[in-house]
Amino acid sequence: MLVVIRLTIIPMAAAHIEAIAALEAQCFSTPWSSAALAEQLHNPHAVFYAAVDADGRVLGYAGMHHVGDEGYIDNVAVDLTARRQGVARALMAALTAYGRERALYRLTLEVRASNAAALALYEGIGFVHDGVRPRFYTKPTEDAVICSLYF
Repeated sequence: MLVVIRLTIIPMAAAHIEAIAALEAQCFSTPWSSAALAEQLHNPHAVFYAAVDADGRVLGYAGMHHVGDEGYIDNVAVDLTARRQGVARALMAALTAYGRERALYRLTLEVRASNAAALALYEGIGFVHDGVRPRFYTKPTEDAVICSLYF
């Protein structure tokens, strides 16, 4: 059965921090803390979005840092109950729109080599593999694939 989620992509706000920190803990072996996420609200180089449903529940989030003519995507996380329903794609669309609107040269990110779903998403929207960072991730130790979208 296909479940259609109605979602809105909005800038991350203080009200989203606890839910996003919970997503971090759910999705990553070394999650960002609430304090680290809250710092991004005041960082002029940070661009963080939340994907919320009609009730305001955070379904996912994505964040990057924009410096000069490049954007570095830090994290993309989607609640386990909302995966494979377009949430990550919508968040990535918001980040790529931001990059295009500001005439960035590229967006770049790292992803675990074993994360086939994320790699397929990134490749499907035009990211290319730029290299590998051996043993970049811990818990477990794993290579990172460096991906970039060139505008």
